Amino acid sequence: MEIRRDVFQAIADPTRRAILGLVALQAMTPGAIAENFNSSRQTISKHIQILNECELLSQTQSGREIYYHFNPSKMKEIADWLDPYRKLWEGRLSAMDDLLTEMQTKKGKSKK
Repeated sequence: MEIRRDVFQAIADPTRRAILGLVALQAMTPGAIAENFNSSRQTISKHIQILNECELLSQTQSGREIYYHFNPSKMKEIADWLDPYRKLWEGRLSAMDDLLTEMQTKKGKSKK
């Protein structure tokens, strides 16, 4: 049975997000990734497998070592999905900031 996951399921786990953060800085072997966590190597390998299945990581082989690389194009899919919501909230926060500035201005004028 094939388990199909999407990138949002992959990034829902804090350990997987931490792995992405590490690998975004430099390509790493599974052992090097596992050294950064208190979990077993098997647990970290499962997280890496999920990230790899979702194409958030890619792998290359160098001799006996497998290196995992960050895949920014998959992260862009996440950013593209989030972008309309980011713009919506930036607009709302900007409107709130304008309102607060206006209220402070009116309050300052009424004290004089």
